Amino acid sequence: MQATAFTYDSETRSGSVLLDDGTAVPFDAAAFDAGGLRLLRPGQRVRIRTEGAGDARRVVFVTLQTFADPGA
Repeated sequence: MQATAFTYDSETRSGSVLLDDGTAVPFDAAAFDAGGLRLLRPGQRVRIRTEGAGDARRVVFVTLQTFADPGA
């Protein structure tokens, strides 16, 4: 699934992405670390995997569009 980086805190390695419909979905340090990134800037296009639905939906993997998703 694709999204756009919305927020990112380099100290906690957490933030949120915006889905194409404008829905903000959070991610934690584990999701960030799983993608092998060192930095993320708001506005970057990313590849994500999510779990849950509705208000419980969260990102479990986030990386750049050009990076492979080993879990796919």
